[in-house]
Amino acid sequence: MSSSPLRTPDGRYIIVDGRLWRASNPNLAADVRDRLTRDLMAARRAVRAATLAEDATALRQARTQVHAAKVALGERGPVWWDDGAPDLNRRLVRNTCYAETVASSS
Repeated sequence: MSSSPLRTPDGRYIIVDGRLWRASNPNLAADVRDRLTRDLMAARRAVRAATLAEDATALRQARTQVHAAKVALGERGPVWWDDGAPDLNRRLVRNTCYAETVASSS
């Protein structure tokens, strides 16, 4: 397995292939985060199974479960920080305020 992805200095995002992805809420209790992560992985497996089975109904349901787990983890939906900073999820790092910081840490 590969090493952990690079994180922004404030911990709000991980960086994958030059793109920001919102990180899980670090304020979640460890047991809650573990349960939600297990739920997310199970939902992702259900997406794969539904895709292989070409079952559109099961696929919609599984994708809904993935989304719900990601919202609960803080990776989607309302941001988990409270300082008013905008959500830069899915943006290219080079087009954000993190561009210089990330470039200097590479």
